[in-house]
Formats: sequence, structure tokens, C-alpha cells
Amino acid sequence: MNVERKWDGKTKGSLWGYRFFVYCIRFFGIYFSYFFCIWVSLYFFLVVRTKRNALIRFYKHGLGYGNIKASLITIKAFYRFGQILIDRTALKTERKRMFSHSFENEAALVKIFEGGKGGFLFSGHVGNWENAGSLIGERITSKINIFMLDAEVESVKRFLDKNTETAKFNLIPLKEDMSHLVSIHKALQRKELVALHADRKLEGHKTIRLPFLNGVASFPAGPFIMAHKFKVPVTFVFAVKDKPTHYNLSATEPIQDFVSPEEIAKRYVQRLEEVVKGSPEQWFNFFDFYAD
Repeated sequence: MNVERKWDGKTKGSLWGYRFFVYCIRFFGIYFSYFFCIWVSLYFFLVVRTKRNALIRFYKHGLGYGNIKASLITIKAFYRFGQILIDRTALKTERKRMFSHSFENEAALVKIFEGGKGGFLFSGHVGNWENAGSLIGERITSKINIFMLDAEVESVKRFLDKNTETAKFNLIPLKEDMSHLVSIHKALQRKELVALHADRKLEGHKTIRLPFLNGVASFPAGPFIMAHKFKVPVTFVFAVKDKPTHYNLSATEPIQDFVSPEEIAKRYVQRLEEVVKGSPEQWFNFFDFYAD
């Protein structure tokens, strides 16, 4: 089986595709866009073999699914991913009023914010925390910083900036010169929250290997080392799509005892397992997750 063995850090999608869905959402609505997305997801399942095979391998290895079940849920995962990308754009247009959300243990984020030290919000590529950031708005604080790889094509970014609302959060891009650490430190000094994904390793970066579902996988050590170094509260947050225009958000009780990076990683992976088991079709790591 041909699989993609590592993540290249790039968001797939052409300017034409983004342009089509922005206009589709604006003039025909979200549900029409979802309908069109069915055919797009089927195309990706049939044509983009490396990502299809990586997902099938994950469902078979990690969750113990048979060939047929793994293939069916892979189709569903492509479709869910397309829906979430549509939501990502819709939440920056007038269509955002159609969306709602519930929040399990919202008090955890309130506790961190009111603690006055800032804090880390660790998430993963299950569901979509960026959409959650748009839904939360200023319910807790508008001072949320999202740390991510800034790898979208410039023409796509210019088009989205021109045709959609500005994001309600600050983006901190990962930089080769490590200057993102300075930005994160400054955000914490301002007592702000920093959200980041802690489930994708990058080539050449330090990792922590831990049991995960039915296998053993490598996780990036950087987020957990930062959490230990900066000595600020840490919570694990996830936002999974429930109904067509509804998201379920959750947060764990904050870690405030500043345990070792390995212990923070272990607790994170345990929570990640729970979320994946609850919403397996929203696993969006399209590479061989169990590869060294």
C-alpha cells in the first residue's frame, strides 16, 4: 500500500477552489456547498491515493477496523474535512449567524484567563479549533493567539483577506529562525492565551514516542517543552463538528503543577485518544501517523 510517510506542512487547495467555495457560500448557501463537497471528497478518495491509503492504514492500525469499514470511514473523513473547510470560510462571512456551539467545561478557559498568567491551549487535527476560535469570539477573551505553520499560498491568502472578514484571533506562524518563541513569550507576558496543535511532528524536530490507540506514535516534543518551560497553565481543547452547523467544544481541567514535558505529553495523548474514538471520521492527519 502506497502511503505518505510524513507531513509536508502544506495546506492543499488551489486559488480556484477557494474562489469557487467563497462565492458558492455567499450566493447559494452552506448546504449547497456541502452538497457539492460530496463530489469533491469522492474525487479525492479516488485520485489522491497517498492520503487515502494513509487514512485507511490509520483506521486499520489505530482503531482495528477491517478493510471495508476503514475505506467507508475514510470517504466520510474526506467529506467532513471538506465541510470543515467550508465552515472555516463561512464563519468569516455573513453566514456565520447560522452556526452554534456547546462548550463542555468552558469554566476551564475562564479559570486560566482570570488567573492572570496566560496559558496554553493544546489541540490536535481532530475537528477544527480555528473554527472554535471564530465561534467563541469574545465570550472569554479576544486575546487568543493561534500558533501554526504559515504555509498557505500567498495568492490564496490575499483572496481570502479581501473577500472574508478578518480572523478574530492573532496568528503566530512557525519560523525557521525560531522567532515564533519570542512571539509566544510576549503573548504570555501580556497574559494572553496561546493555542496550538500538538499532534504533528516535523522532520528534524525532537519527538516523544508514546502509546496511542493500538500502536506507538511520535509526537512533537516542542509544545510540551514550552509548556514546562514557561510554567503557565495548560488545558487540552478540541472542537468537533456535531450537526451540520453545530460544534461541540471541550476543555480539560488546567494542568498547573508544571510536571515534566513527558508527563504533559502523556496526559495530552490520553485525551487525544478519547476524542478520536468519539469522532473517528474527523481525524485529519493525512499521512502515515505510525511511521517513524
